[in-house]
Amino acid sequence: MFNFGDVFGKFQDMQRKLDEVKAQLGDIVVEAESGGGMVRVIANANRQVLKIHISPDIMDKEDPEILEDLIVAAVNRALAIAETRGREELQKVTQGILPPGFDLSKFGLG
Repeated sequence: MFNFGDVFGKFQDMQRKLDEVKAQLGDIVVEAESGGGMVRVIANANRQVLKIHISPDIMDKEDPEILEDLIVAAVNRALAIAETRGREELQKVTQGILPPGFDLSKFGLG
């Protein structure tokens, strides 16, 4: 027989665990680079850029577009890695509770 109280209890437990994981996402730090390491970006799994390192060798006043492109590429790569790591952590919490294919991103959680 279906017990709504059990389902509600599991949902509350999952919500508590999701809140804990979301709080920990800031501690998951990733790094990405472009231009053979000339531009490095450090971000966290909350999709926040924490630091950008730019090698002085790449700074060319005559051609700033190269540097701009390398920054964009490194930031996008870092955020993609961070999103994947964050999603993996959230899926650990929801494994076996949510139906297959359930998209946590619709709720700001993935």
